[in-house]
Amino acid sequence: MTLQRIGIVGAGAWGTALANAIANAGRSVVLYARDPAVAEEMRASRTNAARLPGVALHPEVAPTHALNDAAETDAILLVMPTQSLREAAITLAPAIRRALPVVACAKGIERKTGKFVTEIISETIPLASPAILSGPSFAADVGRGLPTAVTIAAADETLAAQLAEALSSPAFRLYHSTDVRGVEIGGAAKNVLAIAAGIVIGRGLGASAQAALVTRGFAELARLGRAYDVKPETLMGLSGLGDLVLTCSSPQSRNYAFGFAIGRGQHASGHQAPLAEGSFTAPVLADIAAQKNVEMPIVTAVQAILAGRLNVDAAISELLSRPIKSEM
Repeated sequence: MTLQRIGIVGAGAWGTALANAIANAGRSVVLYARDPAVAEEMRASRTNAARLPGVALHPEVAPTHALNDAAETDAILLVMPTQSLREAAITLAPAIRRALPVVACAKGIERKTGKFVTEIISETIPLASPAILSGPSFAADVGRGLPTAVTIAAADETLAAQLAEALSSPAFRLYHSTDVRGVEIGGAAKNVLAIAAGIVIGRGLGASAQAALVTRGFAELARLGRAYDVKPETLMGLSGLGDLVLTCSSPQSRNYAFGFAIGRGQHASGHQAPLAEGSFTAPVLADIAAQKNVEMPIVTAVQAILAGRLNVDAAISELLSRPIKSEM
């Protein structure tokens, strides 16, 4: 398979950063912006000043408003929030040829259906070969060419390896996997846990509490992974533990920043909520945990706070008053 020309649908900060990283790998990139004015501005200025300021577009990145241009490539990356993925995929589907790799670059679970991102792609673009790209990464770092490593997963091992090889550059390293569900679970759960970590720091509970939260949060993530029979090494890897550590420790994470604001007393449904994927994932993740009889008290507490059923102090009190047991 030749993967020389890559299409990216979604010209936000992450889409623009990925476009630069992939162009640095020696590929030509077609970057689709839904707003024609955005595409024209990027073509004229060779920047995406509104979403990724201070970062020049690589010469091999071609902004466009024509969706067919992005579809006439060797692989397509869908770079938008999980809750917008279905709409974008449905729009793109008529232009997709058989077995074209379509890579989800979102971390979450669809709230209305409980579907993971590759399930959405399979359902809406049946001709596509679905994959997912996930891992510890901030758009600003990737866009500036700072060293970053992530995971790309597809059910077909050959496809996963080919995508990793084609999209990797010295500063943007992809590891490949066939454990699609494991990668999806890590990306989805860590966003909810990052909200919890932000709440802990925003409430002034200290670094020790933050470390305990991240550690016990990972235990919850691992329990959910076992319920889906995913590979333990996936959860211990970049898309699991790696992404969890990053997003639970940096205000660059929208989910952490959202939780921090809640910890400081701002309302859980404030203006930052639509930017935090974890605010949409929390209720469906809590439902999945209940259906599979998986104990996820931190996720449940975050969902209760977001739904207004518990305030922060009551949720913390409930977590701290849980029965003493062995560490598992």
